[in-house]
Amino acid sequence: MNSINIHKKENNYSFKVLCFFTIVFFLAPLYLCAQVTSSIDTTSIKIGEQITYKIQVEADTTDLVVFPEGQTFMPLEMIESYKVDTTKVKARLKLIKRYGLTQFDSGSYTIPKQKIVIGTKTVFTDSLKVEVRAIAVDTTKQNLYDIKPMIEVEKASSDWWKYLLIGLLIAGLAGFLLYWLIWRKKPLTEEEEIALLPPYDRAKLALKKLDGSDYLQREELKDYYSELTFIIRKYLDEKVYDRALESTTDELVNRLHLLRDANKIELSTDDINNIETILKRADLVKFAKSAPDIELAKIDRNTIDLEIDQVRDALPELTEEQKLRNKQYEQEQAKKKKLEKILLTVAASILIMIATYVGFGLKYGFKYVADSIVGSDTKELLEGEWVQSDYGIPPISISTPIVLERVEMAKDTTQNTKISMFTYGNFSSPLYISLSTTKLSEDNETELDPLAVAEMQIKTFENNGTQNIIVKREQFITPNAAEGLKVYGTGSLPGEAAGEFKPMEYAVFVFTAKGVMQQITLIWNNQDDYTNQTVERIINSIELIKPKEE
Repeated sequence: MNSINIHKKENNYSFKVLCFFTIVFFLAPLYLCAQVTSSIDTTSIKIGEQITYKIQVEADTTDLVVFPEGQTFMPLEMIESYKVDTTKVKARLKLIKRYGLTQFDSGSYTIPKQKIVIGTKTVFTDSLKVEVRAIAVDTTKQNLYDIKPMIEVEKASSDWWKYLLIGLLIAGLAGFLLYWLIWRKKPLTEEEEIALLPPYDRAKLALKKLDGSDYLQREELKDYYSELTFIIRKYLDEKVYDRALESTTDELVNRLHLLRDANKIELSTDDINNIETILKRADLVKFAKSAPDIELAKIDRNTIDLEIDQVRDALPELTEEQKLRNKQYEQEQAKKKKLEKILLTVAASILIMIATYVGFGLKYGFKYVADSIVGSDTKELLEGEWVQSDYGIPPISISTPIVLERVEMAKDTTQNTKISMFTYGNFSSPLYISLSTTKLSEDNETELDPLAVAEMQIKTFENNGTQNIIVKREQFITPNAAEGLKVYGTGSLPGEAAGEFKPMEYAVFVFTAKGVMQQITLIWNNQDDYTNQTVERIINSIELIKPKEE
């Protein structure tokens, strides 16, 4: 009897254990599902209004919870992603994540299931229906107005004035140096002022300077007579005989007699003899070490002073023809000096320009300086005012040297897709930029193959006549960590003439998600350094816009 009761008790215990595990097995998924709930604050909005989409998760404190990010709510667009609210309930965490969603087209939409990762497990939320209503406009009450005219906006400021100011400063400095060194009327030195005096005045001034010397006080008669005879010889050299300085005393005296006999100078015999006597005495002092009396030296000085006056009076007056020739000579000399200054200015200016070109060339590169002077379209494109803008929905942020133009695309009614495209240039221009966003229909959640999209672009190159296409592939990650595919390489584009080809380089960037494909295509002339730098700057600026968290 006891054994039967024991057996019954064991059977009852086994049945209870089996029921417990059965209940746990069936209720565990329900408990796990209860960990994640999703809701929206309203199921009906007007166009452009915001829906707050909330995901609530309960998890252990050791579990890592990853909420969805990016445009995973298509066909609704996420405009804000709020920070996660965290509260601790006993030994578990309660996490609440909110998103701001909107839609700009009326209709009935479904927010797709969202994937939540909790530790090593993946859970999906329920899909939710949203009705987007159009705004009714009562034209009987709402006044209608004409389209406002275009207005001119102030152009963005640039630094061109800085370069203009630097150029003007350099030109002004160069002009000042040229004026100061060449054209400026420089103050004359004492020697230059004396040299500009007439020969007679210079001779008289030289005698006064000789009087102020201390030759006689120190009995330096050799130096005294050397200066005295040089004064009379210099005067005769300039006014009577142009070899008076290099002639001997006898040669000079004979020349004076000949000129007097030829009636070219009205100088008396006594005057010639006086000059001869003093010159010969000076020769004795200089070469024979003769030492005349100091008073005799003073008398000789006064005699030379007198003879200079006599020579001046003895010279015939200039005829009108001689005066005219002298005037013409002075004018020619002035023109010659002016021409020399002009030539010197031109040579100095050329030298300054060459030095400036070499200096800037060594610092910035000779090609860059030459292109800055002559002008280069691609250089101006690189150094112009760049534009940072967002294109398409979901938006792509990109910086370009010029705003991309929207291209009207024909709607594909069979596939029910929406394509927005923006471009700059064309295949034959030095730089071509194309940016497009393709959105599939709401019920089409296909994730496009980026490699297939890139191959379609390569096929477009081939259809356009491009040859020798080299294709390379690699992963591309934007500065804000968006991942995509980069297909790049080189090729030969058809030129203007038949059979002519020119080298080109291309890069295609493809980003895909469910129902969305974003593509950027760049084609450029890789032989131009400025275009290469422009493309590098464009590529480094590519970002897929992610909503800001509060």
